[in-house]
Amino acid sequence: MNAPVAAPPASSRSTTKLAIVGAGAVGSTMAYAALMRGAARTVALLDINRAKVQAEVLDLRHGLEFMPPATVEGSDDVAVCAGADVVVFTAGAKQKPGQSRLDLAESTIGLVRTILPGLLDVAPDATYVMVTNPVDIVTYAALKVSGLPPHQLFGSGTVLDSSRLRHLVAEHCGVAVQNVHAYIAGEHGDSEIPLWSSASIGGVPLLEWQGRPGFGPLTASVREAIAHDVVRSAYTIIEGKGATNYAVGLAGSRIVEAILGDERRVLPVSTLLENFYGIDDVCLSVPALVDRRGCDGRIDVPLSNDEYDGLKRSATALKEAARGFGF
Repeated sequence: MNAPVAAPPASSRSTTKLAIVGAGAVGSTMAYAALMRGAARTVALLDINRAKVQAEVLDLRHGLEFMPPATVEGSDDVAVCAGADVVVFTAGAKQKPGQSRLDLAESTIGLVRTILPGLLDVAPDATYVMVTNPVDIVTYAALKVSGLPPHQLFGSGTVLDSSRLRHLVAEHCGVAVQNVHAYIAGEHGDSEIPLWSSASIGGVPLLEWQGRPGFGPLTASVREAIAHDVVRSAYTIIEGKGATNYAVGLAGSRIVEAILGDERRVLPVSTLLENFYGIDDVCLSVPALVDRRGCDGRIDVPLSNDEYDGLKRSATALKEAARGFGF
């Protein structure tokens, strides 16, 4: 008689845990995107609405057969976030049609003051990624409230805006979006600026792009229209369906992958700047390295005079807003 087959030894591979604070449109979509992309082996949702978070968890669990191996948890108790490697903060006031991101600051900062201390108790070593708007002000406030070093807590910044920019450029030029390399810098909001001078398409500097048959060149007027559409994108979506969730969910999960995969990926996240081209003590987006340590340093991307002036204006606007909220 054959001896029973022994169970295989438990894997020594460390697992990864992503905690998402807020089970609304953005938080639940980010959980879905992270699961579909296999970003983490455990995804935990935290929300004060117990019925809502339990329903979201159940719905996600019913699709686990069709995803990379993972588990999903959820609760209204902060303990569900214990031991998280990455905590993504999406909780905040919902942006209404016609409302600017800065208008949301006061109530969202109040949530940060309430929720963040408990998160630090259960996940002190996690990397914290702030996604809720206005992300630059909220990130600055969260750094002050938490006392965490800037590499451990930063905002999603203009990762989504840069994706919008690349999509519009690719559409105009008739190329795959993956061949467009361009960044939005500054505020995730109305004062953000495209970094045209360092952008490229398939290795060709964007400002030298001559177009191809059936597609026009990127003239100054075309670039201006594209930049305007990037800024207005969120307002257009909110007016049409009430919230942005799909693209921001994917952008957030991409940041999580860069952290957990120790990718050293260059992403335009919102970080505390200290003497970056003379800009100090403000959170805004510039290209930065993202890896297992979090935000591991800024990239000194070349700036034209106009881009430098735009970045300074964006920093001034954000500083004034932060001072208005007592920071």
